[in-house]
Amino acid sequence: MNYYSLNHKAPNTTFKDAVIKGLAPDKGLYFPESITPLPKSFFDNIDDLSYSEIAFQAIKQFVSPEIPEEVLKTIVEETLAFDFPVVQLNDHISTLELFHGPTMAFKDVGARFMARCLGYFNQNNTNEVTVLVATSGDTGGAVANGFLGVKGVNVVILYPSGKVSDIQEKQLTTLGQNIKALEVDGVFDDCQDMVKRAFLDDSLTSKMQLTSANSINVARWLPQLFYFMFAYKQLHKTHKEIVFSVPSGNFGNVCAGMMAQQLGLPIKHFIASNNENNVVTKYLQTEEYNPKASVQTISNAMDVGNPSNFIRIQEIYKNNFESLKDNLSSYSFTDAATKEAMLEIYNNYNYVADPHGAVGYLGCKSYLQENPDAHCVFLETAHPTKFLDVVEEVIPQKQELPKQIQAVMHKEKEATKISTYQDLKDFLLQ
Repeated sequence: MNYYSLNHKAPNTTFKDAVIKGLAPDKGLYFPESITPLPKSFFDNIDDLSYSEIAFQAIKQFVSPEIPEEVLKTIVEETLAFDFPVVQLNDHISTLELFHGPTMAFKDVGARFMARCLGYFNQNNTNEVTVLVATSGDTGGAVANGFLGVKGVNVVILYPSGKVSDIQEKQLTTLGQNIKALEVDGVFDDCQDMVKRAFLDDSLTSKMQLTSANSINVARWLPQLFYFMFAYKQLHKTHKEIVFSVPSGNFGNVCAGMMAQQLGLPIKHFIASNNENNVVTKYLQTEEYNPKASVQTISNAMDVGNPSNFIRIQEIYKNNFESLKDNLSSYSFTDAATKEAMLEIYNNYNYVADPHGAVGYLGCKSYLQENPDAHCVFLETAHPTKFLDVVEEVIPQKQELPKQIQAVMHKEKEATKISTYQDLKDFLLQ
């Protein structure tokens, strides 16, 4: 499989080079040259397949021939070393739990897959690769855990000071070894802008090999299509049309779901559930795409004012607005509405949702008002205890910390404070 830049000003390249470079030389996101649907028999017989077999068949075309099939099978097995249960709340709404991995966030899948791909590509390479990543919350911890100890790979994580939860901060600042954390005086968009500027800086890239572990990297983004297939396996016998409500920040998740649909997965529709960072919600209302500065909310991993992956979504639909709108709805919700939803889910279903999942739940409710026969699945993208201050303010129940969280709570934070791009550049060059 070859990949092309969505800026269309760079040569096509292999999966290996796309992973190592992260961005194309013209600074465009990479996109696969072709998408070959899986045979109908694959979905008809999905009950007979394990999660690893499903994932292997789904991802194989995108990584061949650079990763041999036996190696890919091992990578997939190691990536999926935890469960992805669907929990039904009522006849029309379920949640897909994506928080059973080591850092209790959906990004564990993409981070573990990418780390293993990059480790394979770098196994005989004497040159080190620096993974540079901006995080609004969960990406940092997942990447730190996924890449910990990977040979020849250094990881530098930028996160906005005071705008991630205490647990999220612990997960990305306490591992040591090849993981370094930079605490940025600013918001997530400032972190992301610094990362993008570093990739554009020839005086930096001429001295070191940089790549990204945000969902702009194809190896981080594409494996997120797996869990839409896992949910389908668990739900298809309901014989209802399946709709996914995806809490959306940088739009990598919903874009990956659309890739699963392109592979033939029978999904009826997608919902991009936004907090008050609602660029895409407004775009679908007006056909005008106007990025803006991000707004801080209680669902902080979605505090993105200019989602990187939306250009990939437009590419899937050949930049046809009506075609996209037929397959994607979007709603925006306030913090107050999010808290009300968390309490409603708890009172009605005895289920504790994190703020991001609650936004997804609200997306389900909005969609079902006009489409009452669908079965709507919202993604529970992180364990609620990762947002303990918000959850325990809303839910009248003390939350027990899972062992993954307990393991980092008493560790000492290690982070370097920076304010400017020059600070980042100086750190990298040192």
